[in-house]
Amino acid sequence: MTVRTRLLDQAVGQAVGQAMSTLSATARKGLGDPALAELVVIRASQLNHCAFCLDMHLALARKYGVSERQLDLLAAWEEAEDVFSERERAALALTEAVTVLTDGFVPDEVYERAAAHFDEARLAHLVGLIVAINNWNRVMVTRRIPPGGYTP
Repeated sequence: MTVRTRLLDQAVGQAVGQAMSTLSATARKGLGDPALAELVVIRASQLNHCAFCLDMHLALARKYGVSERQLDLLAAWEEAEDVFSERERAALALTEAVTVLTDGFVPDEVYERAAAHFDEARLAHLVGLIVAINNWNRVMVTRRIPPGGYTP
């Protein structure tokens, strides 16, 4: 079955895209760690099954020096304790909690774990980045945008 790409209204789509781009850029800049940012957005994109974002952010992760081992084991980060730092693991746990919202909220222990590794400003930017990539994932899977359209 061939999947047809769905387009959004051009004017509305551009305005929404610009607002989302601003949020993404602001969150990334405030987090201040491009490699960690890529791990976070890749993990959310894995959970959301967004092939376009995975393709894009895997390329960016390599550009920012994320190791192939981390990329290979990201889906199983909880079991790969020696591959990810405690700070990265805290960010990934928060990413999963915000992305999945299984219990309808982010558990206190997950938030506190992240707060132990990020000051208040960086934690706010981390949450902003997680929210931003979840927005992008949802837009791209709604539009059925296939991978391969991004070049770094």
